[in-house]
This record gives sequence, structure tokens and C-alpha cells, in this order.
Amino acid sequence: MKLIEIDKITYREHLNRVIIVFIACLAFLSLLMGQLLIRLWGQVEVATGESTGNFHLNFLGVLLAFALCGGVLYRQRHHDYFKEIYYVSRLKALHNRIYRKLKAIKLAAQNNDINALIILSFYYTSLKFVYLLDDNTLTLGEVDVELNRINQQIERLGLTVGAQDFSAELLTRF
Repeated sequence: MKLIEIDKITYREHLNRVIIVFIACLAFLSLLMGQLLIRLWGQVEVATGESTGNFHLNFLGVLLAFALCGGVLYRQRHHDYFKEIYYVSRLKALHNRIYRKLKAIKLAAQNNDINALIILSFYYTSLKFVYLLDDNTLTLGEVDVELNRINQQIERLGLTVGAQDFSAELLTRF
């Protein structure tokens, strides 16, 4: 996966709109489907002050609404409006894959493994990129320190590798 330029303002606007529309549709459809399921299969006669016994139908309505909203969102993922959001979500998924193997990758990097250095360079560069997009500046200093350390090690070894040389296939070794 290659790093691409993303306009932060456009990304945040699109992400916020998608989140708001998703939540609104989920709430509306959950109520609608829950009521429809209760009308079809729910208890009709309920004593005053007693539970209706329709919790399972309401819960099923929420699950159905979530599946419907998620399916619609999934089908729209390649639309131009979702381009930045989908790219960042794929990048975050890749971060999770790398993080699960980070201990082994760091150990290999200490032994000057070129592939490990490429992975770490990409990891910290893309992590900084995502943190800046999401305004997550709390741990940005730690990421900068690690990125500088990796870049210094690459320089010290006289290599000309970096984040641009990364491919997901490199992770299969770890």
C-alpha cells in the first residue's frame, strides 16, 4: 500500500457526514424494524407494569438494521465520496496487521534486516500520517522518535530504502 495525499478538511467533512448519516439511519431503521417484528410476532396482551417480552424482537431489529446499513456502506466503499475514508480504513487495518507482528519486526530490525526496516519505516510514517489526519497528537511525539531512530539506522547502514518500498507481502516473513 502506498501513501497518498489526502486533504484533511475534505476527509474530516466526509467522515463526519458518513458517521452522522450512518447513526441516523441505524436509529431509524432499528425502530422501524423492531416495531415491524413486534407487530408480526410480538406479544399482544401485556399486563400493566409488566415487561412486554419483546426484547429479542427489538434486538433482532437492531441487528437487521445494522446489517442493512453496513451492507449499504460496504457497497458504496469505492464511490468517489468514500475514497479517502476507505483508504484510511484500509491503512488502519494494515497498521493492525503490522502491530500484531511488531515485536518480531523490531527484533529483526535490530539485526539490520532490510525488510524489517522498510516495514518499520512505512509503519511509523503512515502512523504519523493517520494521527495527523485524525488530530491524534497525544502520542505523536513517540511516533516521531521511533521514525527518527529508524531513519538514522537506515542512514547508518547506507541504505536507500523507506516507506515507499513497502508492500504487504513483506509481512509474511514475520
